[in-house]
Amino acid sequence: MTDWLPSLITATPAEGYDLAVRLARMTVKMTQADPEVRERLRVQYAQDPDALIAISQAVATHFAAVAAANGYWRPS
Repeated sequence: MTDWLPSLITATPAEGYDLAVRLARMTVKMTQADPEVRERLRVQYAQDPDALIAISQAVATHFAAVAAANGYWRPS
């Protein structure tokens, strides 16, 4: 199931952030494979500030990994 992620390399930090969000979403999808359950749970966590903060932390962790993989977008 890794065909969706050929590389962590992105052209820009904005693309890197988008990738970080996608990584977080894929983590949820892989953890809870049943789409009906995910939809049902989305209503609950969308109203939970702690859950929203937690996903922000997950995205930040993924973004840190993507940024490192891209040399922080600095020229070599």
